[in-house]
Amino acid sequence: MTQTMSQKVNDDERRSARRAAILRHLHSVKNNSGTDVEKQLMKVNQLNAGQQVGKLEVLVLRRYPRRQIHSANYRGPVAAACGRDETGVVGLVLWGDQVDKVRTGDVIRISNGWCRRSHGELVVSSGRTGKLSVIQA
Repeated sequence: MTQTMSQKVNDDERRSARRAAILRHLHSVKNNSGTDVEKQLMKVNQLNAGQQVGKLEVLVLRRYPRRQIHSANYRGPVAAACGRDETGVVGLVLWGDQVDKVRTGDVIRISNGWCRRSHGELVVSSGRTGKLSVIQA
């Protein structure tokens, strides 16, 4: 019994250390011009409802189960998720092939997306015109 408990504690510590390392890495990366990528990135605490999201990088904390949407504007899979950076937590909406591409623990970048308020919380998505990419799995 104690072996199982200590193994669970060790697994939790490794996950926490991995998340911290990913977030540290995100903000130490340089782009080709030599300027900090961090200066170009938005932070979760800078998001406002109704605002376009230029570039946002978050660690995916959880991806919820997929569901099928059949509406006048969209037909296909959609899934909710939540992500965070060092400034806060934000909801995510994953569309189409993004649902299978994004996993818990991935670091993703959303470019040219949107931010809205749903049930009192901020939600971010790449939408139709933006782009979502997995930077680090």
